[in-house]
Amino acid sequence: MTNNSDTPALQVFKFNQLQDNQHMIVNDSVMGGRSDSEMAMQNDAALYTGKVSLENNGGFASVRMIWPFELADTKDQPKVVRLNVKGDGKSYQLRLRTNRGFDGAAYSYQFDTIKDQQQTIYIPVDQFIPTFRGRVLRDMPKLKFSDVRQMGVLIADYQTGDFAIELHYITLQ
Repeated sequence: MTNNSDTPALQVFKFNQLQDNQHMIVNDSVMGGRSDSEMAMQNDAALYTGKVSLENNGGFASVRMIWPFELADTKDQPKVVRLNVKGDGKSYQLRLRTNRGFDGAAYSYQFDTIKDQQQTIYIPVDQFIPTFRGRVLRDMPKLKFSDVRQMGVLIADYQTGDFAIELHYITLQ
C-alpha cells in the first residue's frame, strides 16, 4: 500500500516496549488516598493492575507514559488514535498531556472494556475532552497529536476493587 501526501503514515507503538524509566504510577496516594497499582511488561502487552479504594478520600489509580510518537506540526496531523486493550469490563480513560509536568490539564477520552476480550478503541482527535482533576476545561486549544508529550491510563469514577487491563498497542493514523 502506498502513502500519498493526504494520508499520514500509520504509526504503531507496542506498550511492552516501555522501559522502567518510561512510565510512572500516579495514584490517589498523592493526596492521601489508599489506591495502589503497578505496571508489568509481558510478552505481548503491558499489564496495568491494582486496586481502587475510596478510603481516605481516594478513588483513582493511573499510569503515565512517554508519548512515543514524534510528529511535525503540519496541517496533515493524524486524526485518529487506535488503542488495543484487553480489559476487565471496567471503564478507563486514555489521557494525553501536552506538557511534561506532573500536574496540569489532560485531554481525556473515556472507554469501556469488555471482560476478557481484546478490543480496539477508535478515538478521533476531536473526541478528547480537556480536563483538570475531573473537571471539564473551557477555552483550551484543540488537541494536536504533535503537541502531546505524555499519555496515560486512569481508572476512577467510584470503580472500587481490583482492576486489570492489558495495553497491547497504540497507533496514530
